[in-house]
Amino acid sequence: MALDVSTPRDVLTSHAQARGGFGQVLKHEPLSAPGSGLTYAVWVGDIDPIPAASGLASTSTRVVFNGRLYLPADTEPVDDVDIQLTNAATDLMGLYTGDFTLGGSVRNIDLLGAYGTTMRARLGYLDIGSTTYRISTISIPTVFSNTMAQVA
Repeated sequence: MALDVSTPRDVLTSHAQARGGFGQVLKHEPLSAPGSGLTYAVWVGDIDPIPAASGLASTSTRVVFNGRLYLPADTEPVDDVDIQLTNAATDLMGLYTGDFTLGGSVRNIDLLGAYGTTMRARLGYLDIGSTTYRISTISIPTVFSNTMAQVA
């Protein structure tokens, strides 16, 4: 039993690359300003055991991936920044909903929050270096079956 987060992360970023419209698609949270244009990054956020999906011999796990969209807040026209982020976020959420098991790499995406919070996007601002970014962070909760053995 093992928890493989690299395969579902690869599928999440592949969907973004296939959608297009991104200057960069990253498999990590950027350490420095990602630059101009729309950037998307995916990384692991929370990892929790799921009591209701576990048995006496093994534990199932919920992994929340963070998918964050970055767009410089002063991108012209400024009135369209939120529209670009909202469209990109909802497009990605639709793609993830359509690939409910991320190519068979997870049991399912916990879309409606059976084991915690739902898949959702939250918009905000983030200063990186000298640039203020308008961001949308998509929480993508995934369920992995039988990831840890329960041994007495």
